[in-house]
Amino acid sequence: MKYNARIASNPPNTQYVVGSFACIGGGLFGLDISSMSGVLNNNHYKSQFGFPSPSAQGAIVAAMPAGSFVGALSVTQLADRLGRKNTVILAGIFWVIGSILQCASVNRAMLVIGRIVSGYSVGLSSAVVPIYQSEITAPAIRGRMVSLQQWAITWGILIQYFLQFGCSYIDGVASFRIPWGLQMIPAIVLSLGMLLFPESPRWLFDHGREEEALQVLADLHGGGDKKHELVVLEYEEIKQQVYLERTEGAKSYLDLLKPGNPRRVMLGCTLQAWSQLTGMNVMMYYIVYVFEGAGLTGRRSNLIADSVQYVLNVAMTVPAIIYIDRWGRRPMLLAGTLAMGFWLFLVGGLQGRFGDWGDIEGNRVWVITGNDAATRAVIVCSYLFVCSFAVTMGPVSWTYPAELYSLKIRGKAVSLATASNWAFNTALAFAVPPGLDTIAWKTYFIFGTFNFACCIHVFFMFPETVGRSLEEVEEIFQQGHIFTAWKIGRHVGKRTLEEVVERSRGIPVDQRVETPEEKS
Repeated sequence: MKYNARIASNPPNTQYVVGSFACIGGGLFGLDISSMSGVLNNNHYKSQFGFPSPSAQGAIVAAMPAGSFVGALSVTQLADRLGRKNTVILAGIFWVIGSILQCASVNRAMLVIGRIVSGYSVGLSSAVVPIYQSEITAPAIRGRMVSLQQWAITWGILIQYFLQFGCSYIDGVASFRIPWGLQMIPAIVLSLGMLLFPESPRWLFDHGREEEALQVLADLHGGGDKKHELVVLEYEEIKQQVYLERTEGAKSYLDLLKPGNPRRVMLGCTLQAWSQLTGMNVMMYYIVYVFEGAGLTGRRSNLIADSVQYVLNVAMTVPAIIYIDRWGRRPMLLAGTLAMGFWLFLVGGLQGRFGDWGDIEGNRVWVITGNDAATRAVIVCSYLFVCSFAVTMGPVSWTYPAELYSLKIRGKAVSLATASNWAFNTALAFAVPPGLDTIAWKTYFIFGTFNFACCIHVFFMFPETVGRSLEEVEEIFQQGHIFTAWKIGRHVGKRTLEEVVERSRGIPVDQRVETPEEKS
């Protein structure tokens, strides 16, 4: 189905409309996070599914990221074969199926299957949406646009949590079935709405549909004008990149091992892994357990305290969206990991100093009792941790991997990076409940240490990518500086239109794609 050109060529907000709509795919991830965290202390949920132990609950939670791991790996093929747009549509369809299974589940097995199917959808969307966004936006706003993915996740968490909060007053299984059923609505909107939006121009160009690619670029960046300066610049750079990759032969997974690529693949994979090892999703999935351990007992008070955390998560992502293309990727990662490590060590220290083993509803829990000041301090530090993640690591962890790679390996490399996110997400979903049940407050020290380790890794090995086109990023990695990334300045790789056009003239005639001027 042909996209609606009127939507795609309506400046000045064209790219925001097209890119932000695809972010609904990120919202699905957020919906799932709080679809579980909101029911952990719901007695009807516990009764329906046999009062799961910490290990069993960890397995139920981990079913979604396990499915997401498979979904993210599927993008290595689907994004290149079906296209970015069609893969997003497919993700929406799988989400609807998974939501139906969860809503109708009568036992743990059915719930786990539903979460695996929904997870597969989230894996698809979390890998392909950043690719789609990065390929349709101009360099000046690419970070802002891709970081909307993280904002959508935070909105998904918040909306689902308040649905859970409202339905918690229902006396019966409808208290968790209704929210699980309603979460399919955004996916239906996503799949139907994406039919009106264009395919990635870079994917079109790579599949021999140069005229369509040019028209999409013109609609997105030039209000329909094929001779607009930015349109010509992007067209020429894509053309050069496609030509270079065609001279290297057919695409294969071995391309990921060619000189220069392993470094970038590892940067993307490790950053996504670090985003999980910061402990953020632990604070989202198991926030009920965290606040119980802080001494905040009572279902309603815990739900209210949790909701404040989710509101802060949404609000503090906004500054990152606005300033990510001004601050740069490296400073945000360095500041964020230092701050998060600091807050987690405070939480662990307060829990260790003022807590002890206690009993909550028949469960052995490390809990702070009789010390309101310590309870409030733990809650405040948890809030500050979430704020630190939301304004730094959250948006950058999606933006940075999407802009590291050449067109030839982008689909495969981004999907591998996202798969590493889900692999660690799955492992942590399994490990954290038993961890809190056994080593208690020491769990926070482990995650705090991970944050400081990430800071060191970023300082030495992650170059700045802000402000370059996806094709200009290639020159950053030609500079070397594998362990001295701070030496690569922000000016590296930047090219003018004249320089790009001049380079195109060196392409052999039989291999070239005509420029917009030549076409006219």
